[in-house]
Amino acid sequence: NNTQQKSVLFRVGVPSEGGDTGTGGATIGSSFSWDRTAQLAVEGLRFGVVLALAALGLSMIFGTTGLTNFGHGELITFGAIAAWYLNDAGLPFVAATLIAVLLGGLFGLGQDTLLWSPLRRRKTGLISMMIVSIGLAIFLRYTYLYIFGGGRQSYREYTIQTGIELGPATLAPRDIGSMVVAVVVLAAVVWALSSTRVGKATRAVSDNPALASASGIDVNQVIRVVWIGGAALAALAGVLIGLSQTVDYQMGFKTLLLVFAAVILGGLGTISGAIVGAILVGLFIQLSTLVIPIELQAAGVLGILVIVLLIRPQGILGRRERVG
Repeated sequence: NNTQQKSVLFRVGVPSEGGDTGTGGATIGSSFSWDRTAQLAVEGLRFGVVLALAALGLSMIFGTTGLTNFGHGELITFGAIAAWYLNDAGLPFVAATLIAVLLGGLFGLGQDTLLWSPLRRRKTGLISMMIVSIGLAIFLRYTYLYIFGGGRQSYREYTIQTGIELGPATLAPRDIGSMVVAVVVLAAVVWALSSTRVGKATRAVSDNPALASASGIDVNQVIRVVWIGGAALAALAGVLIGLSQTVDYQMGFKTLLLVFAAVILGGLGTISGAIVGAILVGLFIQLSTLVIPIELQAAGVLGILVIVLLIRPQGILGRRERVG
């Protein structure tokens, strides 16, 4: 099919002498260099702060509801697809992004109003709700496939840009812009959670929902706000990931495992842990390609995650909890 778009990986480098490519030529060496390390570190930091947006949203939802939401990846996809349709219809990318984030928040509100809130009122167990989230994720993924198609698409703007040198590293202006936007939004959310009335109520519900309710806090209203904010953060993460890569119906599903790794690595339910975990995952994803093939970079992250959980089950910044 000559009209289908696909992303492919080409190894770039200097052929190593005596290597066998399987076709009588030379292989491409992956020798260590400080310039390459710096480039990968910057790219990992960029991906990490964008991933932190989605991880923060997932951690907020888990912290207030206890729900392990396997449908969070589809919130990421929703933001990217919504922005692509708006941009393709003629809206500037910035305007399309703002509307997509707003729609993402409304999508999260709709999910909580129509699905999760009734399940909470019926006192459905967290395991059952987790299974519901898996079914919802599958349903949404194939709905995206039906509407958007199985191909990959790029936004109309910022697709081809000349890189800007940042010392030994080079980044496209869109990637620098993504980092700035992600850092500003993360700082704003952290400030809101620590300083505003809604943020303090959210932390109270996360610590002890029963005590928060007895203190006069509307727990359901707080959870509703958290769903709006968490879904909006996931939508923004999807837009920024689609900007640096491409948009497809499985992009959230592919990212979800890394989001879970970031949240668990940093500490389930902790805001700072989600951010730190995401940045560490982003850096490891890129820097690991210095020693392992790029196809195995996600496996390396999961290996580190297993080791951390064996040594410190509560995560890097999580707190120990007594059971029983």
